Amino acid sequence: MTVLAVPGTGRSVHLERRTLVLVVVLLAVILGLGLLGLCFGADWASPGEAFAALAGYGDSVVVIRDWRLPRVLAGAVFGAALGVAGAIFQNLTRNPMGSPDVIGLDAGAYTGALIALTVLSGTSAQLTLSSVLGGLVVAAVIYLLSMDGGLSGLRLVVIGIAVNAILTAFNSWIVLRAELEIAIAAVGWSAGSLNGIDWANLYLPFTIIACLLVLMATQAHAMHQTGLGDAVAATTGVRLHRLRLLMVVVGVGCTATVTAVAGPIVFIALAAPQIGRRLAKAPGVPLLPAALTGAVLLQGADLTAQMLLAPVALPVGVVTTVIGGCYLIWLLTKEVRRV
Repeated sequence: MTVLAVPGTGRSVHLERRTLVLVVVLLAVILGLGLLGLCFGADWASPGEAFAALAGYGDSVVVIRDWRLPRVLAGAVFGAALGVAGAIFQNLTRNPMGSPDVIGLDAGAYTGALIALTVLSGTSAQLTLSSVLGGLVVAAVIYLLSMDGGLSGLRLVVIGIAVNAILTAFNSWIVLRAELEIAIAAVGWSAGSLNGIDWANLYLPFTIIACLLVLMATQAHAMHQTGLGDAVAATTGVRLHRLRLLMVVVGVGCTATVTAVAGPIVFIALAAPQIGRRLAKAPGVPLLPAALTGAVLLQGADLTAQMLLAPVALPVGVVTTVIGGCYLIWLLTKEVRRV
Protein backbone atom coordinates (compact mmCIF):
# COMPACT_ATOMS: atom_id res chain seq x y z
CA MET A 1 0.00 0.00 0.00
CA THR A 2 1.30 3.48 -0.93
CA VAL A 3 0.04 6.64 0.76
CA LEU A 4 0.06 9.90 -1.24
CA ALA A 5 -0.51 13.23 0.53
CA VAL A 6 -2.78 15.77 -1.19
CA PRO A 7 -1.04 19.18 -0.89
CA GLY A 8 -2.95 21.86 1.01
CA THR A 9 -5.83 19.62 2.09
CA GLY A 10 -4.33 17.64 4.94
CA ARG A 11 -5.77 14.50 3.32
CA SER A 12 -4.06 11.43 1.92
CA VAL A 13 -4.87 8.96 -0.85
CA HIS A 14 -4.23 5.23 -0.39
CA LEU A 15 -3.16 3.37 -3.54
CA GLU A 16 -2.05 -0.21 -4.03
CA ARG A 17 1.48 -0.39 -5.41
CA ARG A 18 0.23 -2.14 -8.58
CA THR A 19 -2.35 0.60 -9.11
CA LEU A 20 0.29 3.28 -8.67
CA VAL A 21 2.55 1.62 -11.26
CA LEU A 22 -0.41 1.25 -13.62
CA VAL A 23 -1.28 4.94 -13.22
CA VAL A 24 2.29 5.96 -14.08
CA VAL A 25 2.34 3.67 -17.14
CA LEU A 26 -1.04 4.91 -18.39
CA LEU A 27 0.01 8.55 -17.94
CA ALA A 28 3.16 7.83 -19.98
CA VAL A 29 1.02 6.23 -22.72
CA ILE A 30 -1.35 9.22 -22.73
CA LEU A 31 1.59 11.63 -23.11
CA GLY A 32 3.08 9.46 -25.86
CA LEU A 33 -0.20 9.32 -27.78
CA GLY A 34 -0.61 13.07 -27.26
CA LEU A 35 2.81 13.75 -28.75
CA LEU A 36 2.01 11.47 -31.70
CA GLY A 37 -1.26 13.36 -32.19
CA LEU A 38 0.60 16.68 -32.25
CA CYS A 39 3.12 15.38 -34.81
CA PHE A 40 0.61 13.62 -37.12
CA GLY A 41 -1.18 15.50 -39.87
CA ALA A 42 -1.05 16.37 -43.54
CA ASP A 43 2.57 17.34 -42.86
CA TRP A 44 4.46 15.36 -40.19
CA ALA A 45 6.22 17.42 -37.55
CA SER A 46 9.16 16.21 -35.50
CA PRO A 47 8.81 16.05 -31.69
CA GLY A 48 11.25 18.99 -31.49
CA GLU A 49 9.02 21.08 -33.80
CA ALA A 50 5.98 20.11 -31.74
CA PHE A 51 7.59 21.22 -28.46
CA ALA A 52 8.82 24.44 -30.09
CA ALA A 53 5.33 25.20 -31.41
CA LEU A 54 3.83 24.62 -27.95
CA ALA A 55 6.30 27.19 -26.62
CA GLY A 56 5.27 29.63 -29.37
CA TYR A 57 8.27 29.26 -31.70
CA GLY A 58 8.62 28.01 -35.29
CA ASP A 59 6.40 27.94 -38.38
CA SER A 60 3.92 25.38 -37.06
CA VAL A 61 2.48 27.29 -34.10
CA VAL A 62 -0.98 27.71 -35.64
CA VAL A 63 -1.18 24.15 -36.93
CA ILE A 64 0.03 22.41 -33.77
CA ARG A 65 -1.11 24.69 -30.96
CA ASP A 66 -4.38 25.96 -32.41
CA TRP A 67 -5.54 22.99 -34.56
CA ARG A 68 -4.01 19.75 -33.25
CA LEU A 69 -3.65 20.46 -29.51
CA PRO A 70 -7.41 20.99 -28.88
CA ARG A 71 -8.13 17.65 -30.53
CA VAL A 72 -5.45 15.86 -28.50
CA LEU A 73 -6.74 17.33 -25.23
CA ALA A 74 -10.34 16.59 -26.17
CA GLY A 75 -9.44 12.93 -26.75
CA ALA A 76 -7.77 12.66 -23.34
CA VAL A 77 -10.36 14.60 -21.31
CA PHE A 78 -13.46 13.20 -23.02
CA GLY A 79 -12.06 9.66 -22.78
CA ALA A 80 -11.41 10.13 -19.04
CA ALA A 81 -14.93 11.52 -18.54
CA LEU A 82 -16.50 8.56 -20.35
CA GLY A 83 -14.34 6.12 -18.38
CA VAL A 84 -15.47 7.65 -15.08
CA ALA A 85 -19.11 7.67 -16.20
CA GLY A 86 -18.87 3.98 -17.08
CA ALA A 87 -17.23 3.16 -13.73
CA ILE A 88 -19.98 5.03 -11.86
CA PHE A 89 -22.84 3.17 -13.51
CA GLN A 90 -21.09 -0.21 -13.38
CA ASN A 91 -20.64 0.34 -9.64
CA LEU A 92 -24.27 1.41 -9.27
CA THR A 93 -25.63 -1.59 -11.17
CA ARG A 94 -22.85 -3.99 -10.10
CA ASN A 95 -22.95 -5.24 -13.67
CA PRO A 96 -20.23 -4.87 -16.37
CA MET A 97 -23.02 -4.15 -18.88
CA GLY A 98 -24.21 -1.17 -16.86
CA SER A 99 -22.70 1.46 -19.13
CA PRO A 100 -24.29 4.80 -20.16
CA ASP A 101 -24.23 3.88 -23.86
CA VAL A 102 -25.86 0.47 -23.22
CA ILE A 103 -28.64 1.63 -20.87
CA GLY A 104 -29.73 4.56 -23.01
CA LEU A 105 -28.13 7.63 -21.41
CA ASP A 106 -26.16 8.43 -24.58
CA ALA A 107 -29.38 8.14 -26.59
CA GLY A 108 -31.19 10.39 -24.08
CA ALA A 109 -28.47 13.01 -24.30
CA TYR A 110 -28.62 12.77 -28.10
CA THR A 111 -32.40 13.29 -27.96
CA GLY A 112 -31.88 16.46 -25.93
CA ALA A 113 -29.28 17.71 -28.39
CA LEU A 114 -31.56 16.92 -31.36
CA ILE A 115 -34.34 18.97 -29.77
CA ALA A 116 -31.90 21.86 -29.31
CA LEU A 117 -30.91 21.56 -32.98
CA THR A 118 -34.40 21.26 -34.44
CA VAL A 119 -36.53 23.39 -32.10
CA LEU A 120 -34.05 25.92 -30.67
CA SER A 121 -31.18 27.74 -32.39
CA GLY A 122 -28.62 25.04 -31.48
CA THR A 123 -26.00 27.15 -29.72
CA SER A 124 -23.24 25.44 -27.72
CA ALA A 125 -24.88 26.34 -24.40
CA GLN A 126 -28.25 25.05 -25.60
CA LEU A 127 -26.70 21.79 -26.83
CA THR A 128 -24.89 21.21 -23.53
CA LEU A 129 -27.90 22.05 -21.37
CA SER A 130 -30.33 20.05 -23.51
CA SER A 131 -28.00 17.04 -23.55
CA VAL A 132 -27.64 17.07 -19.76
CA LEU A 133 -31.40 17.44 -19.28
CA GLY A 134 -32.09 14.64 -21.77
CA GLY A 135 -29.65 12.34 -19.99
CA LEU A 136 -31.06 13.19 -16.55
CA VAL A 137 -34.67 12.61 -17.63
CA VAL A 138 -33.81 9.23 -19.14
CA ALA A 139 -31.78 8.28 -16.04
CA ALA A 140 -34.74 9.18 -13.81
CA VAL A 141 -37.16 7.17 -15.98
CA ILE A 142 -34.90 4.10 -15.99
CA TYR A 143 -34.28 4.39 -12.24
CA LEU A 144 -38.00 4.63 -11.42
CA LEU A 145 -38.91 1.75 -13.73
CA SER A 146 -36.18 -0.38 -12.15
CA MET A 147 -37.42 0.17 -8.59
CA ASP A 148 -39.53 -2.77 -7.48
CA GLY A 149 -38.90 -3.33 -3.79
CA GLY A 150 -35.27 -2.25 -4.22
CA LEU A 151 -32.75 -1.43 -6.92
CA SER A 152 -31.70 -4.42 -9.04
CA GLY A 153 -28.67 -3.96 -11.28
CA LEU A 154 -29.76 -6.60 -13.80
CA ARG A 155 -33.29 -5.17 -14.02
CA LEU A 156 -31.88 -1.68 -14.53
CA VAL A 157 -29.65 -2.89 -17.36
CA VAL A 158 -32.50 -4.75 -19.11
CA ILE A 159 -34.87 -1.78 -18.80
CA GLY A 160 -32.08 0.54 -19.95
CA ILE A 161 -31.52 -1.54 -23.10
CA ALA A 162 -35.24 -1.35 -23.86
CA VAL A 163 -35.31 2.42 -23.29
CA ASN A 164 -32.22 2.76 -25.49
CA ALA A 165 -34.04 0.98 -28.35
CA ILE A 166 -37.10 3.23 -27.97
CA LEU A 167 -34.99 6.39 -27.93
CA THR A 168 -32.97 5.27 -30.95
CA ALA A 169 -36.19 4.90 -32.93
CA PHE A 170 -37.46 8.28 -31.64
CA ASN A 171 -34.18 9.97 -32.61
CA SER A 172 -34.44 8.51 -36.12
CA TRP A 173 -37.97 9.92 -36.40
CA ILE A 174 -36.76 13.39 -35.34
CA VAL A 175 -34.00 13.29 -37.96
CA LEU A 176 -36.45 12.17 -40.68
CA ARG A 177 -38.81 15.04 -39.81
CA ALA A 178 -36.06 17.68 -39.66
CA GLU A 179 -35.07 20.04 -42.46
CA LEU A 180 -32.47 18.62 -44.86
CA GLU A 181 -29.50 20.67 -43.65
CA ILE A 182 -30.24 19.99 -39.97
CA ALA A 183 -30.81 16.29 -40.69
CA ILE A 184 -27.46 15.98 -42.49
CA ALA A 185 -25.67 17.74 -39.63
CA ALA A 186 -27.45 15.60 -37.02
CA VAL A 187 -26.64 12.31 -38.78
CA GLY A 188 -22.98 13.26 -39.20
CA TRP A 189 -22.78 14.36 -35.59
CA SER A 190 -24.44 11.15 -34.36
CA ALA A 191 -21.42 9.13 -35.52
CA GLY A 192 -19.30 10.71 -32.76
CA SER A 193 -16.35 12.73 -34.03
CA LEU A 194 -13.51 14.95 -32.83
CA ASN A 195 -12.99 16.39 -36.33
CA GLY A 196 -12.97 20.18 -36.42
CA ILE A 197 -12.86 20.71 -32.64
CA ASP A 198 -11.15 23.95 -31.64
CA TRP A 199 -10.54 25.89 -28.43
CA ALA A 200 -13.89 27.70 -28.63
CA ASN A 201 -15.69 24.35 -28.34
CA LEU A 202 -13.77 23.23 -25.26
CA TYR A 203 -13.71 25.93 -22.55
CA LEU A 204 -17.20 25.26 -21.17
CA PRO A 205 -17.13 21.42 -21.49
CA PHE A 206 -13.66 21.21 -19.88
CA THR A 207 -14.85 23.38 -16.98
CA ILE A 208 -17.96 21.26 -16.42
CA ILE A 209 -16.06 17.96 -16.63
CA ALA A 210 -13.32 19.22 -14.28
CA CYS A 211 -15.92 20.22 -11.65
CA LEU A 212 -17.71 16.86 -11.98
CA LEU A 213 -14.50 14.81 -11.73
CA VAL A 214 -13.30 16.74 -8.66
CA LEU A 215 -16.72 16.25 -7.06
CA MET A 216 -16.62 12.51 -7.80
CA ALA A 217 -13.05 12.20 -6.52
CA THR A 218 -14.22 13.46 -3.13
CA GLN A 219 -16.76 10.62 -3.03
CA ALA A 220 -14.50 7.86 -4.37
CA HIS A 221 -13.91 6.27 -0.96
CA ALA A 222 -17.63 6.18 -0.14
CA MET A 223 -18.36 4.69 -3.57
CA HIS A 224 -15.91 1.86 -2.98
CA GLN A 225 -17.52 1.23 0.41
CA THR A 226 -20.82 0.57 -1.37
CA GLY A 227 -19.04 -2.11 -3.39
CA LEU A 228 -18.73 -4.10 -0.16
CA GLY A 229 -22.51 -4.11 0.23
CA ASP A 230 -25.19 -1.66 1.33
CA ALA A 231 -25.15 -2.86 4.95
CA VAL A 232 -21.38 -2.46 5.30
CA ALA A 233 -21.47 0.96 3.63
CA ALA A 234 -24.29 2.16 5.89
CA THR A 235 -22.47 1.03 9.04
CA THR A 236 -19.41 3.05 7.99
CA GLY A 237 -21.48 6.23 7.72
CA VAL A 238 -22.20 6.30 3.99
CA ARG A 239 -25.51 7.99 3.13
CA LEU A 240 -26.54 5.67 0.32
CA HIS A 241 -29.44 7.61 -1.25
CA ARG A 242 -27.49 10.88 -1.32
CA LEU A 243 -24.40 9.15 -2.70
CA ARG A 244 -26.34 7.36 -5.47
CA LEU A 245 -28.09 10.56 -6.52
CA LEU A 246 -24.74 12.33 -6.67
CA MET A 247 -23.19 9.48 -8.70
CA VAL A 248 -26.06 9.57 -11.21
CA VAL A 249 -25.75 13.35 -11.62
CA VAL A 250 -21.97 13.13 -12.17
CA GLY A 251 -22.23 10.15 -14.55
CA VAL A 252 -24.98 11.72 -16.64
CA GLY A 253 -23.19 15.09 -16.59
CA CYS A 254 -19.96 13.59 -17.95
CA THR A 255 -21.75 11.57 -20.64
CA ALA A 256 -24.03 14.39 -21.75
CA THR A 257 -21.24 16.99 -21.86
CA VAL A 258 -19.14 14.80 -24.15
CA THR A 259 -22.19 14.03 -26.29
CA ALA A 260 -23.02 17.72 -26.65
CA VAL A 261 -19.60 18.47 -28.14
CA ALA A 262 -18.54 15.33 -30.00
CA GLY A 263 -21.76 13.36 -30.41
CA PRO A 264 -22.38 9.95 -28.83
CA ILE A 265 -19.02 8.11 -28.71
CA VAL A 266 -19.99 4.57 -27.82
CA PHE A 267 -18.26 1.71 -25.97
CA ILE A 268 -15.51 3.74 -24.27
CA ALA A 269 -17.64 3.92 -21.12
CA LEU A 270 -18.38 0.19 -21.42
CA ALA A 271 -14.86 -1.11 -21.97
CA ALA A 272 -12.57 1.30 -20.09
CA PRO A 273 -13.73 0.53 -16.50
CA GLN A 274 -13.44 -3.24 -16.96
CA ILE A 275 -10.05 -3.05 -18.70
CA GLY A 276 -8.77 -0.70 -15.96
CA ARG A 277 -10.11 -2.99 -13.23
CA ARG A 278 -8.43 -6.04 -14.74
CA LEU A 279 -5.12 -4.22 -15.19
CA ALA A 280 -5.20 -2.92 -11.61
CA LYS A 281 -6.50 -6.24 -10.23
CA ALA A 282 -8.54 -4.14 -7.80
CA PRO A 283 -11.88 -4.95 -6.15
CA GLY A 284 -14.91 -3.11 -7.49
CA VAL A 285 -14.52 -0.74 -10.43
CA PRO A 286 -11.91 1.89 -9.42
CA LEU A 287 -12.30 5.40 -10.86
CA LEU A 288 -8.70 6.41 -11.59
CA PRO A 289 -7.72 3.38 -13.75
CA ALA A 290 -11.08 3.70 -15.55
CA ALA A 291 -10.45 7.39 -16.31
CA LEU A 292 -6.89 6.85 -17.57
CA THR A 293 -7.84 3.76 -19.60
CA GLY A 294 -10.71 5.74 -21.17
CA ALA A 295 -8.28 8.49 -22.15
CA VAL A 296 -5.89 5.97 -23.74
CA LEU A 297 -8.71 4.21 -25.63
CA LEU A 298 -10.21 7.40 -27.06
CA GLN A 299 -6.82 8.89 -27.99
CA GLY A 300 -5.80 5.62 -29.67
CA ALA A 301 -9.13 5.31 -31.48
CA ASP A 302 -8.94 8.91 -32.71
CA LEU A 303 -5.42 8.43 -34.07
CA THR A 304 -6.57 5.24 -35.81
CA ALA A 305 -9.53 7.13 -37.28
CA GLN A 306 -7.17 9.78 -38.67
CA MET A 307 -4.58 7.36 -40.06
CA LEU A 308 -6.79 4.54 -41.42
CA LEU A 309 -7.94 6.30 -44.61
CA ALA A 310 -5.60 9.32 -44.50
CA PRO A 311 -5.95 12.08 -45.61
CA VAL A 312 -9.68 11.44 -44.94
CA ALA A 313 -10.36 11.34 -41.18
CA LEU A 314 -13.10 8.93 -40.09
CA PRO A 315 -15.40 9.80 -37.18
CA VAL A 316 -13.82 8.34 -34.05
CA GLY A 317 -17.18 6.75 -33.19
CA VAL A 318 -16.76 4.37 -36.14
CA VAL A 319 -13.51 3.03 -34.68
CA THR A 320 -14.82 2.79 -31.10
CA THR A 321 -17.88 0.92 -32.37
CA VAL A 322 -15.67 -1.70 -34.07
CA ILE A 323 -13.43 -2.05 -31.00
CA GLY A 324 -16.38 -2.05 -28.62
CA GLY A 325 -18.31 -4.58 -30.69
CA CYS A 326 -15.43 -7.06 -30.40
CA TYR A 327 -15.20 -6.36 -26.66
CA LEU A 328 -18.97 -6.80 -26.21
CA ILE A 329 -18.91 -10.20 -27.97
CA TRP A 330 -16.07 -11.31 -25.67
CA LEU A 331 -17.89 -10.00 -22.58
CA LEU A 332 -21.21 -11.65 -23.46
CA THR A 333 -19.47 -14.95 -24.24
CA LYS A 334 -17.73 -14.85 -20.88
CA GLU A 335 -20.96 -14.00 -19.01
CA VAL A 336 -22.89 -16.83 -20.75
CA ARG A 337 -20.18 -19.34 -19.83
CA ARG A 338 -20.25 -18.19 -16.22
CA VAL A 339 -24.05 -18.63 -16.03
